[in-house]
Amino acid sequence: MIGHNGSGKSTLAKLIIGLLPKKEGSIKVFDVELDKNNIADIRKRIGIVFQNPDNQFISATVEDDIAFGLENHCVKHDDMQNIVNQYAEKVGMKPFLNKEPSNLSGGQKQRVAIAGVLAMNPDIIIFDEATSMLDPKGKSDIRNLIIEMRKNNPSLTILSITHDIEEAYLSDEVIVMSEGKNVLKGTPEEVFSNRDVLEKVSLSTPFLLEMKSKLLEIGIKATAAKNLDELVELICR
Repeated sequence: MIGHNGSGKSTLAKLIIGLLPKKEGSIKVFDVELDKNNIADIRKRIGIVFQNPDNQFISATVEDDIAFGLENHCVKHDDMQNIVNQYAEKVGMKPFLNKEPSNLSGGQKQRVAIAGVLAMNPDIIIFDEATSMLDPKGKSDIRNLIIEMRKNNPSLTILSITHDIEEAYLSDEVIVMSEGKNVLKGTPEEVFSNRDVLEKVSLSTPFLLEMKSKLLEIGIKATAAKNLDELVELICR
């Protein structure tokens, strides 16, 4: 989900998990209308990773922080330990379990936050601009982790709210928000080929798509390339 500041992206995410009350209309999650009677059950099936990694920690160690949600759901201690170890390893943070979160880099903090969400085994994970405050390496690491999560668990729905056009281009579907409305929806190719709408909401076209278009103008067809590495390989052929 892409759009400029104030377009309604984060507001929509908070409405989905009930952090903000709706003013009108209805919200359906898993074909069930969200209300005060089922909000707790729905939240068990949705995880969210926020923008600022420093605002997501409440425990003294990485291990305790990953375990926090499990403790709230009264998971047995032995089971909890296994789950914490499993997901810390998945995100590459097992060696840091006894570390204080304050001593981690931004990218490492987001990895811990993701491990805590994964430990709850949700059906949906929302990344609310989770890479926007990270340096290029941290951003790349988290982006690659999200791609890996999707490959390893095809049934998992990942909603990434982002300003990063290049990141959005890697998704299965793109939603463009403007002034609280969904103004465009489709595959990355469909959305980013609609230059009229993108110009109206002041969004640019991904570099990869621009390159494909320029190459096509000189007779090089590179539509199959899904990333810059594949594009370079096609050109070299």
